Amino acid sequence: MSNHPLLKVEISQLSIAERIQLAEDLWDSILDRQDEIELDRAQQQELDRRLEQHRQDPNAGSSWETVKQRLGTSK
Repeated sequence: MSNHPLLKVEISQLSIAERIQLAEDLWDSILDRQDEIELDRAQQQELDRRLEQHRQDPNAGSSWETVKQRLGTSK
């Protein structure tokens, strides 16, 4: 695994739950600075397409609560 100085333990030594929490914490730290995320043209177009699709039919798809239930998580 990585020898990054911030990682005090090998990721493979963490339990599955701890690894999931680490991934969530990492993602949250990125979202806290989302204004720094740059999208390329294709990514922006895809997001625009999905947003328009949602605007046309906001009831399509599943709620976050439903998705969590299907995945068996509680967060």
